[in-house]
Amino acid sequence: MFEVKPYPEFSWSLSRHKTMLTCLRKYAYDYYLSHNGWLSHADSLAKQTYRLKKITNLEMHFGSVVHDLIYQIIQNVLSDHDIPSEEAVVDEIRHHLNRGFIESTRKEHLWQHRPKHYTMLHEIYYSQTSTLPESKIKKIQERLSSAVKNFYASQSFADVLNKEHMKFIDSESFRFMKTDGVKIFVVMDLVYKDLQKDKWVIVDWKTGKSSDEDRNQLALYALYLKQKYDIPSIDDIVIRNEYLLEGNHIEYQLKEQDLINVQHLFQSSMEQMKAYLEDQKQNRPLPIEHFPMQEDPRICARCNYQELCFPSQTT
Repeated sequence: MFEVKPYPEFSWSLSRHKTMLTCLRKYAYDYYLSHNGWLSHADSLAKQTYRLKKITNLEMHFGSVVHDLIYQIIQNVLSDHDIPSEEAVVDEIRHHLNRGFIESTRKEHLWQHRPKHYTMLHEIYYSQTSTLPESKIKKIQERLSSAVKNFYASQSFADVLNKEHMKFIDSESFRFMKTDGVKIFVVMDLVYKDLQKDKWVIVDWKTGKSSDEDRNQLALYALYLKQKYDIPSIDDIVIRNEYLLEGNHIEYQLKEQDLINVQHLFQSSMEQMKAYLEDQKQNRPLPIEHFPMQEDPRICARCNYQELCFPSQTT
């Protein structure tokens, strides 16, 4: 039975860590003030914060749609169903993007009441217009066909098609491991066993540009996988980023030091997070004024919470 708690469970993820480093006020909104905002009897601030948390932007929406369709295509392969053509997938992505635009411009009233089930684009919400910037539309159109084409040509999809030599393990599921009783969340795009090479393979599909953080993310996944399946050596795990815009992939062979580094990362990060708690046992945060706002206007311009931080500028 679902139990309503006044404060969320304390947990850790790489995205939570990055939010804390980017803006502590956003961190407070994302992980504390929005809590229970989905409940009909929640207070107005929690509801408002939860709604704003659910806003996405065109690039993120595109990436989410692509990930969902890749998941479906892989499931089709594994269950021996027909694989859609590249053209059909491009059309399906366009359909989802158009639906997101229509929901943002014509169905705001539905999003207001059920923000988890409807799309609201940042570019629409904060411009208060019914148009998207031409530059963004052009950028997504350019990414669309290349991302689909490069997925079908990718090493990882070739491995999935070669079913007799691979064993599917997991895809797009929320998983966690525990450290000192704290859940460390991971969401792996694709995990399989290469039966020919006797290797575990972790794949992360990227619809954006490469980042220095990509290796850390996969090291966290490898740590989870090693613990979950009691894999004797890190040498048995291959981690791979598939960059769908560029059409290339990068594989890493991690060392034990990589796993030690990522453990240090989440342990030190959790200590930082706990410094903003009034009561660690309840995971009750300090008052909002203890979470300073970001001072870089470029970061604020992309943020979902402008309405809360700068109410006079957004009304």
